[in-house]
Amino acid sequence: MSASLTTRRFVAAFLAAGALVGAAALPASADDHRREHRGGQSSVVISDVQYGTAGRDRSARALNREWVEVKNTGRRSVNLRGFTLTDRQGNRYRFADFRLDGRSSVKVHTGQGRDTRHDVYQDRRHQIWDERDTATLRDNRGNVIDTETWNGRRHHRNG
Repeated sequence: MSASLTTRRFVAAFLAAGALVGAAALPASADDHRREHRGGQSSVVISDVQYGTAGRDRSARALNREWVEVKNTGRRSVNLRGFTLTDRQGNRYRFADFRLDGRSSVKVHTGQGRDTRHDVYQDRRHQIWDERDTATLRDNRGNVIDTETWNGRRHHRNG
């Protein structure tokens, strides 16, 4: 009977150890699920901002010196069709069919110009980005991908 008691104790200890290992693994698994639910970490981010001058210069040159840079930090290209870039006042730029190569960026200029692989234009006639503003990038489903806020001197990341 003592062999049976030893065996039962061994099995009980083994099952208890398995339960502890399973319980320790559960939070990591649940955390992974939450990340997937939120869409995961996007490789597309707002990487830099150049806001307009305080003088509200409306010249084409001044409007094209105002931009937000969107960067693909991943290796694979991403189609930005339907992605939007908005400011605090609700001005919105919607990307057309635009493929952003892996590890590259595109500047979204406020003014007018000819779109290329590295520069696109909103074709606006007035300043969008102020000294104190927020740029928000959303995917084609409206999910916030990245947000960047700045307060006059230098901008800083929120997202």
